[in-house]
Amino acid sequence: MSAVELGPWVSPPANISVMPKVHTTPALHLLQWPLIRDLVSRPYDPQNLLQLEMSREPLRMRSTVSLDLSDAEMYVHAFFERANVWYACVNPYTWTRYYRTALSQGFREGPESCIVLLVLALGSASMGGSISRIPPDQEPPGMTYFAAAWSLLPSLMMRNSVLSAQCMLLASAYLFYLVRPLEAWTLLSNISVKLQLLLGSPGRVPPHWREMCARVYWNTLLFESDLLAELDLPQSGIVQFEESADLPGGFEEEEYDDDDYDDDDDDDDDDGDDDEPVGRDELWYFLSGIALRRLLNRVSHMIYQKDSPLTVGSLEPIVSELDFQLSQWYESLPLPVRFPHTRTPLSDPVQTVLRHRYFACRTIIYRPYIQIVLENEQAAMDQVVRENCRRCLDAAIRQLEHITTHHAGHLPYLWQGALSMVSQTLLIMGASMSPALSPLLPPPIQLDAMISAVVAEVERYAHLAPSLRLSAEIIREAEERRQIFLRTAGVRV
Repeated sequence: MSAVELGPWVSPPANISVMPKVHTTPALHLLQWPLIRDLVSRPYDPQNLLQLEMSREPLRMRSTVSLDLSDAEMYVHAFFERANVWYACVNPYTWTRYYRTALSQGFREGPESCIVLLVLALGSASMGGSISRIPPDQEPPGMTYFAAAWSLLPSLMMRNSVLSAQCMLLASAYLFYLVRPLEAWTLLSNISVKLQLLLGSPGRVPPHWREMCARVYWNTLLFESDLLAELDLPQSGIVQFEESADLPGGFEEEEYDDDDYDDDDDDDDDDGDDDEPVGRDELWYFLSGIALRRLLNRVSHMIYQKDSPLTVGSLEPIVSELDFQLSQWYESLPLPVRFPHTRTPLSDPVQTVLRHRYFACRTIIYRPYIQIVLENEQAAMDQVVRENCRRCLDAAIRQLEHITTHHAGHLPYLWQGALSMVSQTLLIMGASMSPALSPLLPPPIQLDAMISAVVAEVERYAHLAPSLRLSAEIIREAEERRQIFLRTAGVRV
């Protein structure tokens, strides 16, 4: 059985739950595979996406903004109902005090003002549907609030506190919504430095800030891992605390809200104690996302960072163990967020996003078997290889068969989700051209319709980022060339 080289050798660190520095997981690496490389007219370096994002025009915002707070209550409600579930980084028990402080400052200074403005921005964004459906000449929802918050960030960047890190995290979340991955990464790198300073000594984070610090930490690690999975970026060093960092455990109803941890200077403490929380402290998705991201990083370490040749025999125990861990992850999901394995769209956005991420993980666990067969069609005669190829292709199809369901995660994950779509589509395209793999796919008419829907969907994202524009061009050309290949091979008339 032929061996397959999956990536350059890197000595694995002690902790394999962090993203390796060198790996071959990103979509553009598939363009180096047999058959799939025939779907593009020129070679693409995996560095192309990063270079495009580095050279794009900077984000432009109005220097002066007039704040309209008439809909503030609606946006706050939307944030805690639709946005905070993804990040779990705003405390509903202290929100009223933060809002009062921001109001007293005229939203012109201080971390409370910045947090309130970013909550309004994300709340407004959560009500606007997918940003891909907003006309390019129209200002995105929440942009006015974000611009006002952005003007406060420089002073907060100079402060090494949990509250300033929280502000920057919310700003990076809105930048992900705007599909600005490199700008988000720049903020995340600054957050990482603050957290490494705070976590470097046990006494630097007061007890009443430890829960928020943990949540900012895990958000930062998750976002950075998502970026490192697709772009060759420098690692910030935040992973050194991954084994020792506390997991979120629930906000206390009392928390100091002064940036400098001064207990004597909170005029609103008494006024806020009896206020009802404005939303739930929802942790189910957040904890599930942490566990799945750690598993995805293990997959990259164990399969995609080595170029010591992996044969069917050496690959099988690794894949079996990772798939077992994925099944354990699913079985451990709390019932309210545990998605069914049906093929129909779900009404719950959290279940929808978890299901997409589950099948994305399953696809990359089994993806090496597709490469093995594309390198050597005879390998599919091995029953284990054939079955594992079927599992991979089925998982990829499950992500693509109802493509608009990805809108459920467009607030936090549009960019990441789009690149995942491109990766799975290229994989399926290559399999459709393989005599051994094509019988494992849906009928050609159904497959063509599914691919066409994906191409159209990604093209709707093209104006949002140069990396997505290139991705759209790649799969558009790939589908055109795939159809020519199939007609030439006599498969299509």
